[in-house]
Amino acid sequence: MSDLPRKAVTRTAKLAALPLGFAGRATWGLGKRIGGKSAEIVARELQQRTADQLFRVLGELKGGAMKFGQAMSVFESALPEDVAGPYRAALTKLQDAAPPMPTRTLHTVMAERLGEEWRELFLTFEDKPSAAASIGQVHRAVWQDGREVAVKVQYPGAGEALLSDLTQLSRFAKLLGPLIPGMDIKPLINELRDRVAEELDYALEARAQAEHAAEFADDPDVLVPDVVFQSDQVLVTEWIDGIPLAEVISEGTEEQRDRAGQLLARFLFSGPARTGLLHADPHPGNFRLLPEEDGEGWRLGVLDFGTVDRLPGGLPRPIGDCLRMTLEGQADTVYELLCEEGFVKEEIELDPDAVLEYLLPIIEPAQAEEFTFTRGWMRAQAARIADIRSPAHQLGKQLNLPPSYLLIHRVTLSTIGVLCQLNATVRLRDELESWLPGFLPEYETAPGHEAEEPGPAEKAAEAEDPDGTAVEAPA
Repeated sequence: MSDLPRKAVTRTAKLAALPLGFAGRATWGLGKRIGGKSAEIVARELQQRTADQLFRVLGELKGGAMKFGQAMSVFESALPEDVAGPYRAALTKLQDAAPPMPTRTLHTVMAERLGEEWRELFLTFEDKPSAAASIGQVHRAVWQDGREVAVKVQYPGAGEALLSDLTQLSRFAKLLGPLIPGMDIKPLINELRDRVAEELDYALEARAQAEHAAEFADDPDVLVPDVVFQSDQVLVTEWIDGIPLAEVISEGTEEQRDRAGQLLARFLFSGPARTGLLHADPHPGNFRLLPEEDGEGWRLGVLDFGTVDRLPGGLPRPIGDCLRMTLEGQADTVYELLCEEGFVKEEIELDPDAVLEYLLPIIEPAQAEEFTFTRGWMRAQAARIADIRSPAHQLGKQLNLPPSYLLIHRVTLSTIGVLCQLNATVRLRDELESWLPGFLPEYETAPGHEAEEPGPAEKAAEAEDPDGTAVEAPA
């Protein structure tokens, strides 16, 4: 296989062939029906053929095509079970691997970026990549000081390929939409395209990873490998072993899946609180489950900080306020806050009780002491919102997602998708109470969090209880 960009016309032709293939299979299915095959069998064969073509093309092209495929892969939990099988197998392949660039191309790239004597930086360097993803591939090596390292090398022409693919994919986003019920594909593609520059800048990635590594140094639950060296389009970090999360999903024990889920939720909420950065690429290929040195328990290894959201104050306090107030049934105050934050546009007026009813099923995991995330639960949420006859669908269409919340929303939804793939039982409420600003009333703020300006819920409580008498927080 040649290097990443191929000829632009070849990449465009392959992507343009996808919708034609969808249409052709629909005609093929009609012929099968006329020939006497049952609708169920024809539908299953159509799904299989569509999955095979779609994700084979996305995986082969890498670049923006594969980036889109990886972003979609975490949402396979939302697919109806009778069609999920073919997609699940194809999507999982995109989470942790892709065809590598040829060795000759690799050596040329390394010489161009690190100099002709680049091998002197390493005691050993494995030409065969250990992993290959959307814009770069990773090689195992031993650095000159003896440390085992991962060397991430960006594909030649990765930027052009990313932009070209995502532009092409956006043109037939409506055809891709039905793959994931209830999900609008075009904003996802647009958001990926907006972050191309950051994704390609290894200096930014090195800085984000170094900040996480410093903050989580000696952490008992999360390991972020240190940055060893960074140059133009080459990033060297410490190597970590462990079980890829995709393998935990497919073969892990109940203990491993639950532990991975708990730590994934912990990292989602603790990362922004501790570093002011949100790791924004939570597909399973970026995580490892690592055994503790004493053999007792597991830690979560986190890789790939190419896409982050910068949140200097941590996750926005209104998220915690809104979650807590929804759980407390404060429909009017929740609605007021959603309006203030731009989730409800000024020209739209909604019934606060209907909004509360819409939100409650989505935040069900935050209600219980522990919650088991399942594909069935994810499918039920997707179906509820996707059904055009349902009140949830009609209300959801009227809500707005402010730009400042777009990436947070996608990361949270993606992480929930991975938790459902893990079928993990997680004490999500523990993580919310520990790390999410506004989720606890101020007099019960978790250790390490300073009190902040009271939110709408606290102001409402003070108005009802002017003498300041504390009331017990909800369980």
